[in-house]
This record gives sequence, structure tokens and C-alpha cells, in this order.
Amino acid sequence: MTISPAAQRILQEVFGYTAFRGKQQAIIEHVATGGDALVLMPTGGGKSLCYQLPALLRPGVAIVISPLIALMQDQVEALTQLGVQAEFLNSSLDANAARAVSSRLLQGELKLLYVAPERLLTNSFLNLLERLQAQHGLALFAIDEAHCVSQWGHDFRPEYRKLTVLHQRFPSVPRIALTATADAPTRAEIVERLALENAQQFIASFDRPNICYRVAIKRNPRQQLQTFLETEHAHDAGIIYCLSRKKVEETAAWLQTRGWDALPYHAGLDATTRHQHQRRFLREEGIIMVATVAFGMGIDKPNVRFVAHLDLPKSMESYYQETGRGGRDGLPATAWMVYGLGDVVSLRQMMDAGDAPEERKLVERQKLDALLGFCESTTCRHQTILRYFGEAHPGDCGQCDNCLNPVETWDATEAARMALSCVYRCGQRFGTGHLIDVLLGKQTAQVEKFQHQRLSTYGIGKALTAQQWSSVYRQLVATGVLQVQMEAFGRLSLTEAARPILRGEQRVFLRHDAQPAKPVTSRPERAARLREAFANVAEDPLWQALKAKRTELAREQGVPPYVIFHDSTLLEILNQRPANLDALGHISGVGQAKLARYGAQFLQVLKDAAYAGN
Repeated sequence: MTISPAAQRILQEVFGYTAFRGKQQAIIEHVATGGDALVLMPTGGGKSLCYQLPALLRPGVAIVISPLIALMQDQVEALTQLGVQAEFLNSSLDANAARAVSSRLLQGELKLLYVAPERLLTNSFLNLLERLQAQHGLALFAIDEAHCVSQWGHDFRPEYRKLTVLHQRFPSVPRIALTATADAPTRAEIVERLALENAQQFIASFDRPNICYRVAIKRNPRQQLQTFLETEHAHDAGIIYCLSRKKVEETAAWLQTRGWDALPYHAGLDATTRHQHQRRFLREEGIIMVATVAFGMGIDKPNVRFVAHLDLPKSMESYYQETGRGGRDGLPATAWMVYGLGDVVSLRQMMDAGDAPEERKLVERQKLDALLGFCESTTCRHQTILRYFGEAHPGDCGQCDNCLNPVETWDATEAARMALSCVYRCGQRFGTGHLIDVLLGKQTAQVEKFQHQRLSTYGIGKALTAQQWSSVYRQLVATGVLQVQMEAFGRLSLTEAARPILRGEQRVFLRHDAQPAKPVTSRPERAARLREAFANVAEDPLWQALKAKRTELAREQGVPPYVIFHDSTLLEILNQRPANLDALGHISGVGQAKLARYGAQFLQVLKDAAYAGN
């Protein structure tokens, strides 16, 4: 597809980029010409550009539906820096401020308006949109975080299901729904609930090659965390996730006593404290946020260098989304996690104690099992994640813990054949609990109901415990030999990869269950990649001067430093050392508005450094 000259001009002059990434070009052309779209793109993949640029190409105002106040504010600040007329309407504005935004909207002064779904669904706002369409036109509707529509998803918002009103009342306005996390059932539900059956789907790769995934068994988690921070991320911004509010508070306090700038964040804190902590995390360097899952969705801080989990998340989707908050600028980041049996017990107790219907609980258990399979897998972490989302990976990543330090395994060929045979003999219609009962020869009511005590696989697996069989099944799912039918009560079925194993043509080696992971001994290689990425800049006086100027400008305007320039842009300025405004304007991420606003000041920093001999 040939990109239009207008789109190319806006990309370079407004956003400061010379080329599109991945599927951005195809998405932008499709939406700009009036087509509906469903976009699945990983965090940091450039989703925002997919609706922001068409909004500038099309006449009228683009309405962006977002569930998070923090995200709205962040996006509007970033667009304002680019010279784009954007505002938001949410509960953080008082009545006078909201009226001022509405007035600008009706006067045709805005190109993008961010709004919460609750406000959009009010009759007064829908009537406002009708007036707006008649007077100035509606460019498009962008539905961000579209996975919130799914009752099976991890961020379900009932209001999202009512957004079909947009298509009903404004059928000629194109819609673009975007999410970073959606497995096949969630994707189907987005299409159904938002009436996007005729929308073109754009599914980008879920791979985040700049993230190094690391998983270890819990031994002394605080000591493990301290070692990780001290040896790899001593001065970096990061997020540490904990399961409970109490653990968040205790971990943050413990880190503070050891000199780390750590802040707690959870739903039990008052709104003022949460806002202050979030503001510090976004606007200061090197802050560590210790949080529950209440923190994160919509946080657009690009230079988060690590995401640590001291407890297991609930699912692969949650893990993928949470770890995806690291390295949004494309530079190296680490996803580090420790887990133990206690995590599994706690999560399953929470699931069982909830008031969700049994069908939902079963799906949640299967999603947790898939994450456990990922933890226990002996193969490339990137491959396992992508396989879960239905995507192939070309080969070992060469940077996750399993690729860098192959784990201790055992020959599980016969156990795998037993497990797969049991799935087949039971008609590929049952979950792991029933299959394990059959293998162990248990006389349960369900076994007797289906007369599975008569199967050849009944009782053949007594050499292993139920826990060991559970690990075997999780790992066979993680490696793609079995697949879980989430929409069919978690039933297991065989894939083509099972055929050579059942025929005795392929051996199977699995990770030893609950064995402590080996320490990553190739930290020098990882450190070398980090040094290469940052070009040994940590102690470079010019790098420090560039960051100081960025911080100064950010404080003057009350915005996060990365809104001025990302680390990747500063790094390119440092390495290329442009001598004039024209050369600076060709740096990725600068753009014409920022060039005019900040160009001379950053050139002066370069001149001062050259004069000083740096």
C-alpha cells in the first residue's frame, strides 16, 4: 500500500517520525478512508498513532473513549506538545473547566477529545455529539482498551458493552477498537459486543523482543529482589507487582529502608495519595512503584526498565499486559518474576471464594494453569507467550532465562504418552482434574459415570503424584502439544504436535517440577546489550546535561519529562550530536512543534558540551 503524501507529511512534521512501524500504515490508510478496524497491537507498538494520525487527516473531531483518567491526561499533554488541539472530559474537571472544553468543542477548536465511557453514554453527551456532527463533523470514534468489553477479560467494564450506540446513532462515522491483550475468545467477544463484524482486523505480532523474561522459584523473595535491583537496575524506574495491599505496603517500606525511592499504590489508599504517587512516578526519574493490579493500565511512561512480580498474576493475559509496561521506548527491559506453590493456593482460593458463576471460575482456573505452564516451561519464553496468543515464533530469542541457561529436565516421554493417550481415550472432552483421576485410577463419581475405569489408561499413571501429573499437563499445554478449549469448560484436546509423541517418534523432556531456577550467569552479556543500547551514557556528562534540560523544561510546564522527549530521542541526539535545527529536526521523535519549542535550547546544551570538551 502506498501511503498518502498527507499522511507521510503529518507523520514527519507533527510526530517526528520518518517511517511507520509494522501494520501502522495499513491501519491508518484504512481508517482514514472511512473503514472500521479492530487493532491488536502490543503495548509500546504504537497504537495511539493508529487513530491520532487519521484524526488529523479526516475533517471533524475524533472522539477517543478511554477508561482511565491518567491515560487521557497523559495523551492530551503529549498531543499538546506536538501542537495538536486536544482536550479531555472526565470527573477530574470541575464544572467550569468542563464547560470550557465543551465550548471549544462546539466552536470547532479541537481535533481530538478524550472521554470516559460513562460520560459518553449520557443523553446530554450523545446529543452534544449530534450537534457537533452537524456543525463540524465527527472524524472517527476510537475505542481504546477494547478488551474491557469482555466478561472473560481481566479488566471488564460493563459500560463498554453499551458502546454499540455509537454505530446506531452515527453509522457513517468510522470506528477503531484497540487493545494490547486479547486471546481468541476475547477477540470474538469484542467483535460481537461492539458490532464490528464488518471491521477489518489488524493483528500485529505480540512479540516484545526488547523484553528479557526471567522466572525463578521463590526462596527468599526479598533477598532475590534486592539482588536483582542492585545488580541490574540500580538507578532505573520500575514497577513491582504484589498480590495483596498489605504486601505492597510492606515491600515499599522495606525498600525505602534500604535507600530505594519506592512508593506504594493500591485501591485502599486515598485518592490524593494515589494521585501523588502516580504523579511522582510519571514525572521523576528512578522511581519504583510497588503496586497491586490497581496500577498500570494506561500508564504511558516509556522508560520503565523493569517490571517485577513478587506474586503470580491471575493469567497469561494479565502477565503479558503488566510486563508490557516495561520498555515501551523499545530499549531493553526486564520482566522478572518469582513464584511458589503458595501463590497458586492463594489465587485459587480467591477464585473459588468469588461470586462469579462456575463457568467463569473454570475459565479463570485454566488461565492460571496456562501461566503456570509458562513458568515451568523449558523452552523459549517468547515462544511460549506467542504460542498462547496463537502466534508462531521464528526461533529461540537468545535472551530469556531458558535460552541463556537451559534448565534441568527429565525424560518425560512415557509420561507424556500416557497423558496424551488419556486425553484421546477420554474423547478430548475433559479437563486436567478428570484426566489425572483416570491416570491415578481413582474411583470418582464422574469416572464411574462415563465408565472411564474401563479405559486402557485407567490407573497407568500411579508412579507419579497428582501434582506431578498436573505439571506434565501444564507443560504440554505450554509447549503446544495440548490446547485448552477455554470456551468449552477448559477441555483439553490434542494438536498435531502430539502425533509424533504418541507414535513414539519424538522424545519429550520437561522441567523438573518446583526446582529452583538457576541464576542467570550471563548477566555480563545482558549488561553488554544494555551498555550498547545506552552507549555507555549513564556517566556521560552530556547525557546528564540533556536529561537535566529535559527535566527543567518538564518542570516549567508541569508535564512528565518523557512528554518533552523520550529517552530514545535523547539517546539519538547524544549519538548524532546535530549541529543545527535542520539536523535536529531529522531526529526520530522531534517533529516540527517540538523543534520550534525546544530545538534551540537542546542545541545550546550540545554547544556548551562541545566547548567544555565533552
